Amino acid sequence: MLKSSPAARRLLAGIVSSRRIGSPFSLLQLSTAAFDPASNPSTHQDQPPALPTPETSRSRENDGEAHRRSTGKREGVSYQEEQARVLRAALSHVPRLGWSETAMILGAKDAGISPSIVGSFPRKEAALVEFFMDDCLQKLIDRIDSDMELDKLILSDRLSKLTRTRLEMQAPYISKWPQALSIQAQPANLPTSFKQRAVMIDEIWHAARDQGSDVDWYVKRTVLGGIYSTSEVYMLTDHSPGFRDTWNFLEHRIKDAFDLQKTIQEATYLAEAVGAGLGNSMQGFMKRMFQK
Repeated sequence: MLKSSPAARRLLAGIVSSRRIGSPFSLLQLSTAAFDPASNPSTHQDQPPALPTPETSRSRENDGEAHRRSTGKREGVSYQEEQARVLRAALSHVPRLGWSETAMILGAKDAGISPSIVGSFPRKEAALVEFFMDDCLQKLIDRIDSDMELDKLILSDRLSKLTRTRLEMQAPYISKWPQALSIQAQPANLPTSFKQRAVMIDEIWHAARDQGSDVDWYVKRTVLGGIYSTSEVYMLTDHSPGFRDTWNFLEHRIKDAFDLQKTIQEATYLAEAVGAGLGNSMQGFMKRMFQK
């Protein structure tokens, strides 16, 4: 059975709820600390989660106190679980109302919680999108852990299957996904968005049993991240039955990139040459490239 990557496990560790997803604050903090490209790619050494700033702590305390006064709830695990319940319930309203505060308010009502809890989220719409991204990562890990067929596939097919599985989770929200992308691209949300996607791509490569290291490790994840993003955008305008054209597009891009290892090898040779000061290594790089 395949195991998820250390980066993804680190992202989800300590999160609690009906599906192991807990406090949205825990989700956001862990998301920003889970994947550090500066760490050793071959060992995935753990990094401590980022601590909240005094300003965000005071803001959360004030919002939380206002909610406790209106609901009589005490801060703690039950309060965090309430926040997660609100976000999860709000997802059912996203296809109609978008990634909005209104969807969150209705989610609170559906969960039987006072709508005033929405005021405790520091970046309301962003919290909803980021909760969805983390929830999808958990679902992807669950699929990987239970899929006994992955080992029977070649590398490119494994990558296609895993990437498609993750993109399919966005299908119910496709009409509102441009708004989600816009929210993720906002300066305040970009660091979390980037790291959530980085962890997702790392999880896919890890599940595909990638053994690359050093420069090769980074190049592969950069290439797959680009393929994922272009397929995601392609999906937005795909009106074919069951997004058939998107899956064909995805499969062809992955085969182009990963069946022919020459692209990755050349990038590795080039990086080695640059790192060596463009001396004899560059000559060696050119020789190896044109001998292919």
